[in-house]
Amino acid sequence: MAEYSINKGIGRTVEYKGLKAQYLFIFAGGLIVDFIVFVIMYMCGVAQWVCISFGAISASILVWLTFHLNTKYGRYGLMKLTAVKYHPRYIINRLRLKRLINKK
Repeated sequence: MAEYSINKGIGRTVEYKGLKAQYLFIFAGGLIVDFIVFVIMYMCGVAQWVCISFGAISASILVWLTFHLNTKYGRYGLMKLTAVKYHPRYIINRLRLKRLINKK
């Protein structure tokens, strides 16, 4: 009879080299976009060293920014930041005070 190991990571977020959850996808997507822009610049005839320096600098900034956001906001931080935009700053109530107090 074959023995199978039990997956102990059920319900845990995806993690790679310290990057968790959505930061991993931002990191991978950013590197893919950086590579595509690099190839487009090279195919358009931009100088080789300009393309290489652009690719290296933008990839370095992307790596630094993703790890910085990961350490600053944590696992659900970006979702919390986007949720704050949808919360009202204050609630406007245009009913008269007398109507608020009296129940019919």
